[in-house]
Amino acid sequence: MAFVEPQFSKNQVNRAGEILVAPDASHEDQEWANRVLGNWRACHGYPMNTFQATLRQKLKAIDDSAIVAQRLKRAPSIIFKLQRFDGMNLARMQDIGGLRAVVGTIPKVRKLELAYRNAHFKHQLTSSKNYIDEPKEDGYRSIHLIYRYVNDGAPAYNGLSLELQLRTRLQHAWATAVETMGTFLGQALKSGQGEGQWRGFFEKAGAALAVLEKTAPVPGFERHTNDDVFGEVASAESQLHVLEKLEGFAIAADKITTERGQGAYHLIVLDSAKQTVSIRPYPIARLDQANIDYAAIEQRTKSGEAIEAVLVSAGPIDALRKAYPNYFLDTQQFITQIRKIVAEGRAKKGNKAIQRTPEGRRR
Repeated sequence: MAFVEPQFSKNQVNRAGEILVAPDASHEDQEWANRVLGNWRACHGYPMNTFQATLRQKLKAIDDSAIVAQRLKRAPSIIFKLQRFDGMNLARMQDIGGLRAVVGTIPKVRKLELAYRNAHFKHQLTSSKNYIDEPKEDGYRSIHLIYRYVNDGAPAYNGLSLELQLRTRLQHAWATAVETMGTFLGQALKSGQGEGQWRGFFEKAGAALAVLEKTAPVPGFERHTNDDVFGEVASAESQLHVLEKLEGFAIAADKITTERGQGAYHLIVLDSAKQTVSIRPYPIARLDQANIDYAAIEQRTKSGEAIEAVLVSAGPIDALRKAYPNYFLDTQQFITQIRKIVAEGRAKKGNKAIQRTPEGRRR
């Protein structure tokens, strides 16, 4: 069978989660817990596949150039989340299976959200977060819809949770830059960890992008004028040389290795030390092997290798870079937008300086 079915009870899954974060777990227990995690994660593949078909269908009438992608959450991210949130258990983690739609504009995001809220299917919308109308303090903006899967034709998967993220291209560009910079700094910026100056820059950048998209301000910037926000981005960029660093990270085309073969799924492996990317395709019939290979690479990451892997489905290979630019260290869209913001921020600051005499009075 191509798609994996759950082999462990929820109690066993939760026990595995406890072992994965336990500092003194035995090697035998760790091996068992990794096996449980591998199965629990892999069994989200079937629900994601059916949700992706529905998502693409809805997007035909909203944005035919939208980017659609799905991914299984990385094991290090799962373990970090278990450690970070008190009371979190593995069986009820809602974003192990994730889908993403990236559309062109805010109105298209809202139209897609409405299409899901008005949808007539059995899957249960259990929770939602509108981080566009209420952005996170770190500058993150998107809409999250959490569904509990219900399918009478495939009852083995009933009750599994999936997270659907709806965002614009600008929001996607910001999130990509955060992940890329975090990779090279060795800091979990995406999770609110890391140096304050870097977190501060991305907060300001997120606030500036919210200004451009005319959405709710990022917390802390409610009383800032647009000029103030752009000026703060320009100032922070000058101190950190963000654009220069991001431009230096991009993976050259000759350092991207793609194995031969067609696949509905692709295992992307980023070696940030060597700045290389490898892409391995898998047909649906070999999805079980793809999950085994995914887990094996993550064990290498856990052992200290500077590699990151993700198992994704995003259509043809040429769509992968658009859907997962952070794995190609591709932040060009973010760079282009921030360069414009920085130029405007510096120009406004220069104009204000010209308008004042040395005593501070306007001419």
